[in-house]
Amino acid sequence: MQKLDLTLKGCLALGPEAPRVLIYTDGGCRPNPGPGGWATILWTSGWELELGGGGADTTNNRMEMTAALAGLDALTCPARVTIVTDSEYLYKGMTSWITKWSSKGFKKKKGELLNPELWRSLGEAALEHETSWAWTRGHAGVLLNERCDSLATEMLDCSHGDERVPSHRARSERSPSLPEVPALKTAGIWLPA
Repeated sequence: MQKLDLTLKGCLALGPEAPRVLIYTDGGCRPNPGPGGWATILWTSGWELELGGGGADTTNNRMEMTAALAGLDALTCPARVTIVTDSEYLYKGMTSWITKWSSKGFKKKKGELLNPELWRSLGEAALEHETSWAWTRGHAGVLLNERCDSLATEMLDCSHGDERVPSHRARSERSPSLPEVPALKTAGIWLPA
């Protein structure tokens, strides 16, 4: 068996010119597992981008993770990113659990780690930016979280191909002033050197 040379990697150190981006996400299924939908809204100084998509046979956790990954994948340069999610699974996974999972090759000591390929992809994407994570209660009146929930629900009823490819895209102007959102940095991630 070949051993992997693993290195604990941290966040990128960005200069003062790096853009700040807020990414709101949501995902769900009906039933779970079953057809699913996800949505993400990227907000940066002066504009907003809405993305949505889904899968025919998936889970709510996969859709939550896919929404965050789609938001990170949409960025065209390294940025200071805060991802706001109502998924405790995603939030705790990226701010705590991913360190241990990644050190074991995206496996758990006992039992099976679900969605290891998505956790690896999320880890790699998060490390391309200075990424932090914030948790918000769902259905609590947070405007962009509510919009993501609504759009993810719309995506449940759309025909689906690849669950990671957006089938909805809309761009609009937005206030240049982003709010400060308290967040935790992405936990340390072990990746093959």
